[in-house]
Amino acid sequence: MFKYQIFMPLSVLIIWFMLALLGPWLPLQPNHITLQNILQPPSSSVWLGYDDLGRPILDRLIMGARTSFFVAFWVMLVSITVGTLIGTISGWIGGYVDLIIVRIMDVFLAFPGILLAIALSALLKPGIENVVFALSVVGWVGFARLARAQTLSLKHREHVLAAIALGARIPRILRYHVIPLLLAPLLIEATFGIAGVVIAEAGLSFLGLGVQPPAASWGSMIRDGKSYMLYAPHMVLAPGMALLLVVLSVNMLGDKLRDRLDVKSQS
Repeated sequence: MFKYQIFMPLSVLIIWFMLALLGPWLPLQPNHITLQNILQPPSSSVWLGYDDLGRPILDRLIMGARTSFFVAFWVMLVSITVGTLIGTISGWIGGYVDLIIVRIMDVFLAFPGILLAIALSALLKPGIENVVFALSVVGWVGFARLARAQTLSLKHREHVLAAIALGARIPRILRYHVIPLLLAPLLIEATFGIAGVVIAEAGLSFLGLGVQPPAASWGSMIRDGKSYMLYAPHMVLAPGMALLLVVLSVNMLGDKLRDRLDVKSQS
């Protein structure tokens, strides 16, 4: 039953990954302007129609998938690495080090994440690299809190105490006896984090603080189409549906993984 429940969201995410990976090698023309095709609706020859500059929306949608995947991948990689490292060290050492790190996390949590990302993106030069940086600055806190809470529990386990009694060094204990047990909750947290990053990237691009023209992003495509919703709704519907499917699939996959890895729910 579990396999059937994750088939649909997993299929959507695989398609998203394949489009992001193969996009540069496909015969696409996302920036090709054809004036006679401006605002043309979808047809049998062009499935998703053209935008306000006569560019094929399907080609731009595929390149936007590459943009969202690139941002989500790097933000999650940086956030998980930094957050796990800081949270594990904080929970293991304790004392004043833990107190200082917790207060720093409280400062970050005092601001709404998306507003802090907008402020950082506005201070920096707009671009995909700065979007990754801004969202990573916001995203590490959740992983750090989770890693710290788990470390506080795991460091009193019998196998950890046995490793300490045998004289194992702290880096080895963390690497082989603590961090591997953090992977399951961190994986679940990452699935929901990916959905948040995809929405945040689209939001920043919608505001003009993300990917800059002529590069394609689902958020910038929605921004370009909002003025033509009555005449060419396909300009908004195509990237909006793509964004909906990806975020919904990631959340569904995260729910199923959480249920699968939750021992209490299976007992």
